[in-house]
Amino acid sequence: MKTAFLYAGQGSQHKGMGEDLYRDFEEFREVIDGADASFDIKQMCFEDPDGKLSKTKYTQPCMVAFASGVTAILNKNGKKPDYLAGLSLGEYSALQAAGVWDSKKAISLAAFRGEAMTKAAEGVEAGMTAVMGLSEEALQKCVDEAKSEGVVSICNDNCPGQIVIGGEKKAVEKAAEIAKENGAKRCIPLNVSGPFHTKFMSAAGDALKDYFNDIEFSEEKIPVVFNVSGKEKGETETTQELLVKQVQSGVKMTQTIEYLLDKGVRRFVEIGPGKALTGFVKKTAKEKEISDIECITLETSEEVKSYIEK
Repeated sequence: MKTAFLYAGQGSQHKGMGEDLYRDFEEFREVIDGADASFDIKQMCFEDPDGKLSKTKYTQPCMVAFASGVTAILNKNGKKPDYLAGLSLGEYSALQAAGVWDSKKAISLAAFRGEAMTKAAEGVEAGMTAVMGLSEEALQKCVDEAKSEGVVSICNDNCPGQIVIGGEKKAVEKAAEIAKENGAKRCIPLNVSGPFHTKFMSAAGDALKDYFNDIEFSEEKIPVVFNVSGKEKGETETTQELLVKQVQSGVKMTQTIEYLLDKGVRRFVEIGPGKALTGFVKKTAKEKEISDIECITLETSEEVKSYIEK
């Protein structure tokens, strides 16, 4: 059975994440203790003393540190996937797992990305909302109609029936109102600190482009399916270009999962806090009438031990 590791994105972080893994696995401890950040990642993940874990510039390196630690445990125990992918920030963890960077470099990259996105969002009254029950085509019409209120666009195509819109708060709220009038089942505002994956992140993309000039990118040892295209890197594309595009344009998670299913992947292992990605997998597989899938989540020490022993 072909296996894909899927890495969680920003939003699923929580106080205490990784504490049991740090206690039980030397490989996890080595990653956390060796992290290069401007703050104490261990304290932030386990204790969140000042309530800052949900702020982008802290969330991103913490999430990548957590994911890199789990990857180190899996590597030590001979657990390798056929494909890798991640949701937004999770793509950095996927690339680390593919051997493009070591864990220390991936964490420092995530820290820079978090800072750049925070700066790009300054001065913007932002909003992001998950819209349930509309097709992308139908939602795009609602978005177009709401642009009279400001900047709004589709950010994430998570799975069939769940698409995220983002931009200026007034415009996002207007688009959600129009979506409800046009048959959306639910519109759920998201607790975010910026208009991520919209044109407001252009400055963050520019900052990453410059930063990447001094970073070494190794070749992938395991294929990575990228957010911006929903497929593997093309012959004329570079990882640097795809990551710059990723931060300032929409995430194609539905297409990513469809690609993996079409490649014969039937076991999906979600690495990180939460179970959002395996939920997306189940909905996408159901839409494609594929029933023979296995979904596994790896967040706790108990879950990781069970997967290793399986």
